[in-house]
Amino acid sequence: MKTAELITFPTKDANEFPPDGRRLLIYVVYDVRGDVEEYIPYALTRLREHCARIMVVVNGALTETGRSRLAPLADEIIVRENRGYDIWGYKAGLDAAGDAIAEYDEVLLANDTWFGPVRPFGPLFDRMDRSPLHFWGMTDHVRVEPNPFTQTGYLPYHLQSYWLAVRRDMFLSEDWIAYWRDLPQMDTYADAVVKHEGIFTEHFTDLGYVGEVAFPTLTDKVENHAVLYAEQLIRAGCPTLKRRPFFQWPPYLDHLAVIGRWTLEAVRELGYPVELIYSDLARNVEPRTLNADAAMLEVLPDVELEYDPTIPLRTLVVVHVFYPEMTDEILDRVDFLPGSYDLVVTTPDEGRAVRIRETIATRTPRGSAEVRVVASNNGRDQSAFLIGCRDLLLGDGYDLVVKLHSKKTPQDAHNVGTHFKRQQFTNLLNSPGYAANLVGLFQREQGLGLVFPPTIHLGYPSLGHGWWANKPAFEALAGELDIRVPIDEVSPLAPFGSMFFARPAALRLLVEHEWTYDQFGGAEAYQDGGLAHVLERMPVYAAGELGFHSRTVANTAYIASSYAALDYNLDQFSSTLRDSTMEQIQLLKAAGPVEYGTLTDFARMYARLHRPGSESSLVAAAHRILRVRSLIGRARSAVVRRLPRR
Repeated sequence: MKTAELITFPTKDANEFPPDGRRLLIYVVYDVRGDVEEYIPYALTRLREHCARIMVVVNGALTETGRSRLAPLADEIIVRENRGYDIWGYKAGLDAAGDAIAEYDEVLLANDTWFGPVRPFGPLFDRMDRSPLHFWGMTDHVRVEPNPFTQTGYLPYHLQSYWLAVRRDMFLSEDWIAYWRDLPQMDTYADAVVKHEGIFTEHFTDLGYVGEVAFPTLTDKVENHAVLYAEQLIRAGCPTLKRRPFFQWPPYLDHLAVIGRWTLEAVRELGYPVELIYSDLARNVEPRTLNADAAMLEVLPDVELEYDPTIPLRTLVVVHVFYPEMTDEILDRVDFLPGSYDLVVTTPDEGRAVRIRETIATRTPRGSAEVRVVASNNGRDQSAFLIGCRDLLLGDGYDLVVKLHSKKTPQDAHNVGTHFKRQQFTNLLNSPGYAANLVGLFQREQGLGLVFPPTIHLGYPSLGHGWWANKPAFEALAGELDIRVPIDEVSPLAPFGSMFFARPAALRLLVEHEWTYDQFGGAEAYQDGGLAHVLERMPVYAAGELGFHSRTVANTAYIASSYAALDYNLDQFSSTLRDSTMEQIQLLKAAGPVEYGTLTDFARMYARLHRPGSESSLVAAAHRILRVRSLIGRARSAVVRRLPRR
């Protein structure tokens, strides 16, 4: 066993470390679009103060916009095939450095899987410079037995590979050269962990090199602390925030009581520009997942608290009115908006337009008012907005657009339709104070693109079924519009009801497209799979592609009813299965799809669970489901037998 000589750096102030001590940074970037998100230049700018040389290795393509963001900060940019994950990206940078690596005192290997610095890097580098060691990492992971990737042996204690700093005696050694020369191919994420991240620390400490972690795990639990304890690490002084807490499966985070909103509040308190986080995540995370992980539902009070009248937003209100008798009702709510606004009402024929103009004439104007008769009612409010008001939405005359329409939902039961209308209007325009607070969100968050009510669920089976028959057409249209925001699996994050507040710039991809009324089709096309219903689900994804994030919003009275119903329904559902919500979801997903919930479907699910190797708990749960379904079926049959014949 080799024992290496320890290296001790003398204590020095940050400004004495020549652009901070002959440190070489090899920073690996991967972006599905070939772009470079804005949080990366922010990080590199602050690392520049502590690094004599920065090499950026891009796995995959690099657009000209991406290159323009990197060029002022990087001494060298290497674009390579996206193979071997960030590990082989590090190797490419080390190979490119060659013998010149001997010019440096420390090599820092980092990738783009973190935001920061949320605290200055200087104190961290100063502290680690004073430690007699050969390599160090930002965070670590405890030993896991058995190895979760191989189910055999163990996953060693290790420093996490998104940030590893190595000193001269180690990176000039034959051990280091041999490690990277013999680096195995890595085709999967599991390979990257098992063949590098999980063994690097133990490999070199077994050879006698001394490693250290800057911010050790906070408990003895087998968990990824950099992800699950992000807030606590930040408050302990860690300057980096992993991106993963904001795209991890929400039931898993819920199971462990990880509150992403608290993490973001800690980051904001420390002065990090949270807009950089939102912009990146809006483009690269399923919107519904982000909405849950970052808790992006705003519950606003009716007392004005967050609006600044000194910086009013130029506001356009667009209302599509099919039912002229609702004009006064809608405009009463529109008048809750703070300050002035311009009004455009679209309607499908001149007869309705006359009645609408008469109503508007009786009201005190808050700005200009115009009634537009659209060429066709094909597509209803969607086409009226995207075609009939395209000129206004493409111009630069407005900072904010409010999209509303007369809504009666006559095809549904009275209570259901009435609730849907109230759910839309009260969660957007509940009172003057409420509306001012909502506009205040746009004042404070320059990257906020859309705000709309939460998914309707009282009276509608929207939860779990929000795509209905629209997903194939949605995916095709997203491809046509070059929208690459990941698509939610179960239900989209969307303004169901098609009413929202938005920045016109966030809607650009939808508005620039030259739609025609014929594309929407007539009344027979206004159904799931039709263009209008597909576009109803599109705004968040279109805004996200441009880096605008979205929020859902609700008033306190609505949340009281909505949450109480969700709480009771989930309690009833969970009573039919054992363990936590996360484990219940995993159970049912493992069982496979049950399209209609018939007894035959559940019998098939049982058969899948009962195959050799299935977990006994899954089988027991399946037995329980079958018993419940059988009891329900027998009870239903008994009721039917007692019903009089018609």
